[in-house]
Amino acid sequence: MLWLTAIILGLIQGLTEFIPISSSGHLVIAQTFISGASDHLFLEFINLGTFLALIVYFRKRIWGIITDIFVHRKFRLVRNILITSVPAGIVGYLLADFIAATPQFFGSAVVVACTLAIVGVVMVVLEKLPHATEVKDGEKLSGWRAFAIGVAQMLALIPGVSRSGSTIIAGRLSGLKPAEAAEYSFLASLPIMLGVTLKTFTSDHAYLMEHLGTLALGNLFAFISGLIAVGFLMRYLAKHSLAIFGWYRIGLAVVLSIILLVQYVQR
Repeated sequence: MLWLTAIILGLIQGLTEFIPISSSGHLVIAQTFISGASDHLFLEFINLGTFLALIVYFRKRIWGIITDIFVHRKFRLVRNILITSVPAGIVGYLLADFIAATPQFFGSAVVVACTLAIVGVVMVVLEKLPHATEVKDGEKLSGWRAFAIGVAQMLALIPGVSRSGSTIIAGRLSGLKPAEAAEYSFLASLPIMLGVTLKTFTSDHAYLMEHLGTLALGNLFAFISGLIAVGFLMRYLAKHSLAIFGWYRIGLAVVLSIILLVQYVQR
């Protein structure tokens, strides 16, 4: 893989992993138009950069959680995070080989166009939908609400859905304010991202060695752009809703659909 391609994909991964416009969708689109196909393994490897970006950005919050566990014996937030992680963790583990072996769906630009539009519409109308009773933060969520957010996170295995988008939507419907929903979404993603990273780095040594340079470069740019993106989103959602990201998704879905239609007609 070319160095420039690795930089582009790293930037896309970092910027779109946290901003709720779907990193998988944008990466599938980028790889489709750059190389004509989606390299699923490369996308899994550059999760490391965005995982480290989250660790760095939320380092004080994470240290506070660790202190709560071992000093204050407060476990409710960790319990909720683990509950939220279970659905996507189990389904992702069981379907990992199927996902890798089915690029015609999980690497499909057509699927991405559809999911971009569907989730985009939900984001636009989100504030008009009924919400559960307001809760202060992720620690105050009930187990069932945490599980519901986990089910939404599971849906993000489909390209174009957006893990952050689906969980922030579910968080809002579960009673969290936008910024609190985003923070909980990111904290709840850490176990999943850690699992994916460990699985990838321990099971695909040949690919890692063959593409070590480009993977390192992609992860570096994913880390830098990820830090910028998560900081931006947390500040933005403190005052705004997800609507602007919904409109972006709908617009991109329309443009992508037109391009795919033109390509199909010209065959």
